[in-house]
Amino acid sequence: MLAEIFSSDGVVAVVDVSGVPASNMIDMRNTLRDRMSITMAKKSLMRIAWTEAGRTPEELEVLLEGAEQPCVVHSNSMNAFEIFSELEKTRQGRPAKAGERFPEQITIPAGPTEFGPGPIVGEFNAVGIPAKIDKGKVAIQRDTTFEQGDEISADLGIMLAKLGVNPIEIGLILTGAVEGGHIFSSSDLDLDTDGLRNDIVRATSGSFNLACNIGWFSAITTPTLISKAASEALSVALEADIVNDATAAFILSRAQSRALSLAGQLDSNALDDELRASLVGAASTSTDAVPSETATAEEAEDAAAEEEEEVEEDAGFGGLGDLFG
Repeated sequence: MLAEIFSSDGVVAVVDVSGVPASNMIDMRNTLRDRMSITMAKKSLMRIAWTEAGRTPEELEVLLEGAEQPCVVHSNSMNAFEIFSELEKTRQGRPAKAGERFPEQITIPAGPTEFGPGPIVGEFNAVGIPAKIDKGKVAIQRDTTFEQGDEISADLGIMLAKLGVNPIEIGLILTGAVEGGHIFSSSDLDLDTDGLRNDIVRATSGSFNLACNIGWFSAITTPTLISKAASEALSVALEADIVNDATAAFILSRAQSRALSLAGQLDSNALDDELRASLVGAASTSTDAVPSETATAEEAEDAAAEEEEEVEEDAGFGGLGDLFG
């Protein structure tokens, strides 16, 4: 059966399941059953079947590197990267047992715990985790670091578990895979997909803005460039007081603002009823947007300039926001 798996199409991978309890292993297999097969076998049987399948022994040794208790994974529906990603989801921690070693450096941070005063203070200190009573709670006095490879005693394993620290990682840990004649180690398959996605977004945004800035016309940049050109043309037309369907509303609004500013400098007796009503209405609506009777001509010019600046601001483009609407 192993020889058939090794000689079949699809992806063949070796997974290390050392330390995985039987109950966890059953749950993991049931979860992955529809997408891949998992076959337990000893290394010696794997080597025999690998040779019978016509594959070179060196390939299998690469796959077995680092696998203490290997099993064979095969899938026709997933590629090697997808298999690695799915198997990574099975990783989980468990409490340490006596004689096991820390797989990586672990630091117990200083600070209060959930435990009340009692013998547990001495138990922490006995395993090298300095503790004391602080404000009615057991508190770790300082950061305590255990180095990778340090042996874990039975008592230390128990105290770490009480702190919620499960240092021993278990799961279906992929050590290598073969797909289409290519051999992949686990490091080859461990991709930073989030980082890659962010890099693509940044590169796309940068290239889009660069293309727009140099006037590079394409199916993607043309709508933005046309919109930018139209806004700049409108700004020029307003500056030159060219009246057309697009500029008339802006020019009339600006003229009205200036007229009201000028009227505000005159004695109210010199104004007709319509002008007086316009001045009063403008002042009650917004003292900032339209000059009141006490506004100066310079303030009216500033209001008109602000309107033109708003038009010019519309001429810009906002990177990927314009690209994707």
